[in-house]
Amino acid sequence: MPTEQVLEIALAVENSKCLTEVQHHLREFAQRLGYDRFVLFSTSASLDGLVEHIYWMEGAWFEDNGSLDAVTYMRHCPATQHIAQHDEPFFWTKTMVSQGELYRIVAKPRGSGVHGLQVPIFGRTGLQGAMSFGGTSISTTAATRLALTFLANTAFFTVRKLLAPPEDAAVGYLSKREKEMLVWTAAGWRQSAIAEALGLSVRTVENHLRNARRRLGVATTAEAIRIAIRSGHIQG
Repeated sequence: MPTEQVLEIALAVENSKCLTEVQHHLREFAQRLGYDRFVLFSTSASLDGLVEHIYWMEGAWFEDNGSLDAVTYMRHCPATQHIAQHDEPFFWTKTMVSQGELYRIVAKPRGSGVHGLQVPIFGRTGLQGAMSFGGTSISTTAATRLALTFLANTAFFTVRKLLAPPEDAAVGYLSKREKEMLVWTAAGWRQSAIAEALGLSVRTVENHLRNARRRLGVATTAEAIRIAIRSGHIQG
């Protein structure tokens, strides 16, 4: 695929004024490569799993698990859990067996079933999110992998910016503990490690982070950290 085409899509995504525009540009590009399922989400180190907030979920992901809500499904998805151990995009394949869904991480998907590409997304605080592209007959060339990786990163940071509170939004008061939890998390510490270092329960750490997100009016801890740094509540 022409490099210029990928750059044009990336620029269109970056210049999008709303989430719907981002979805349109990515969908139009990826569908030509056989991908018709999309998930874009932010990550967390909470007790409930890696998935913190789903920005976009589209397509027939659920199969026979249609009774599950999107967050529950993603938190139990093996491909989602796999991003915690890998720092590069990887292909996966899902087939139906008598016990339910069977996920495998593969070098190149082939055969029947749903296949896809999972793209971990990293920022200043480490793993911040991921995007998964899926379909039943997908392109798995190196060019496709690189293009979708580039576009997934562009989409993630564009969407996060679009959904973040305005620069001049009033920042709620943060308690000393809430600021402390954000500082430790920004430094790359997982909640279990923070709890052990401070002599707290992991649940208490998560509660402080949840309260910080609520006070700052954001959906993710990464957004809370960014706003707290910008507003001077904590040092970057």
